[in-house]
Amino acid sequence: MNLPETRITDFIKEHHVLTLATSDLNESWCSNCFYTYLKDENAFLFTSDIDTKHALMGVKNPRVSGSVVLETKIVNKIRGIQFTGELVKVDNTEHSKYRLKYLMKFPYAILINTDLWIIKLDLIKMTDNRLRFGKKLIWKRTSNEN
Repeated sequence: MNLPETRITDFIKEHHVLTLATSDLNESWCSNCFYTYLKDENAFLFTSDIDTKHALMGVKNPRVSGSVVLETKIVNKIRGIQFTGELVKVDNTEHSKYRLKYLMKFPYAILINTDLWIIKLDLIKMTDNRLRFGKKLIWKRTSNEN
């Protein structure tokens, strides 16, 4: 698998909240979700009830986008990613690999009965002003990967 460079994956692993953007016909919606990053699948894993607006939109139109950002007012420390991908509902039964991975990062999630989702990433654009003002690092899934 064609994985993003380490600077991108390290940034993703340092954070835990993403903004997810979904759309359906002429309507769009944003939501914030706690996530864990699945490096071996290059995907975000998060929970959300199926009856939320973003999940309902994502079922109708699984093409999603979003971002993860470092909140700072210092210009030369600005870092963040924007991404696109495909939203997929995954198994959340007691012993599913996804459930176990999510609970490793967020053990308190065992108290809630909700759905698990992954975003299979196909594009990541990272801005990292520590490298140079406006410096962009780009990763794209290759055309032969699913």
